[in-house]
Parts: sequence; C-alpha cells; structure tokens
Amino acid sequence: MVHRTPFFLPLLYPSLIWRIPSDKKELFSTFDDGPVSGPTEFVLDTLGRHNARATFFCIGDNIRKHPEVFRKVVAAGHKVGNHTFNHLNGWKTGTEHYLRNMEQCNREILLHLSAEEKQLAPTFLFRPPYGRITRNQINAMPDSKIIMWDVLSVDYNRHLSAEKCLRNTIRATRSGSVIVFHDSFKAERNLTFALPRYIEHFSSLGFKFNVITG
Repeated sequence: MVHRTPFFLPLLYPSLIWRIPSDKKELFSTFDDGPVSGPTEFVLDTLGRHNARATFFCIGDNIRKHPEVFRKVVAAGHKVGNHTFNHLNGWKTGTEHYLRNMEQCNREILLHLSAEEKQLAPTFLFRPPYGRITRNQINAMPDSKIIMWDVLSVDYNRHLSAEKCLRNTIRATRSGSVIVFHDSFKAERNLTFALPRYIEHFSSLGFKFNVITG
C-alpha cells in the first residue's frame, strides 16, 4: 500500500504542488472531504491542543449541509480550499462540468465568509478529489493553485489497522511533506487513533504544522 507519492508523478505534473520543501522543520497537514459534524470537530480539537494549523479541502455540498462546522474551521484560523461541490472524479467528468462544479464550491465557500475573511481566504487553493484530474482541466484553471500531496495516510481504508495507518504515515513523512487525512465518517476510526499520535510524534521532534498559503 503506497503512502508516499511515487517519485515520477511530480515529474509528470510539475505545475501541481506535491511537497513544500523548506529549510525549517515544518509539515503541512491537510484534511479532505469535510466539513461534517463529529470528525471535523475532532480534528479541530486535536489541532487546537497542539497549536497546529492545517488546510481543509472542503466539499461544497458538505459546507451547505454543515455551515456551522465550516465556520468553526475558519474561526480557528485554518485555511480552506476547494474540493469541488460534489466530490467529482476528474477522470470521469468533462472539463466544462468539472469547472462549473468547482465554481459552485467556491461560491458556497464565499457565502459563509465575512468580507474580511473573503480577502484572506485562498479560494484558489484546489485539490482534485481522488487526486484525479486531466491535463485539460489543469490547463483550464490557471488561477488555481492545485495542491496534491506526497504522503497519503490511507485513513479511509477500513481494512487497514489504525496502528499500521499511523506507522506508515510517520515513516513516509519528511520535512516539507503535504499529508492527507480525511475528516469523514469513513476515515473516523483510523483518524481518531492516528492523528493525535502523529501530531504528538512530530511535535516532540520539533516540527511545526503550518497552513498552505496562496
């Protein structure tokens, strides 16, 4: 099971952000598929206890369903990004429809931000669901910063033990890594075990958890 992104993918798609090299001891934790009541709030509580900041790639329809949870993410000082409105697979979706769905998500994000927050919120941060996006779709969004990852926790895999999820994610991480967890019910079992221990491990080594900026 692959936890670190294969080396050749960043070579094939160099315009996408896979890792953020740094001379500091910093990591970039990201959370996909929220916001939802329960898992997202667990993540916020865990991050808050460790003074860690993160970037949340939100599904627009989940923002619509759980606006109060979305507001908690923003109020806690984390960054938010676009994960399409309906969690679309780019490989199975035409470019025009894909872009419309992405814009629908942007509108939903902006609907729940104050005027000041709209100036600060990087709605141009985008992560394609499943990591699947076509070259035509990439070329059609030149103003977006497309954030991929170099460490995938695979927390959503219910056949993967929570202990192995944690162990493999720690092993794959290096300074500057962009790490994917999921604030979703599907990932909840592994997430609740792995995330606090993951943050504690790297915090004890002097790492800081920062947001991805535009």
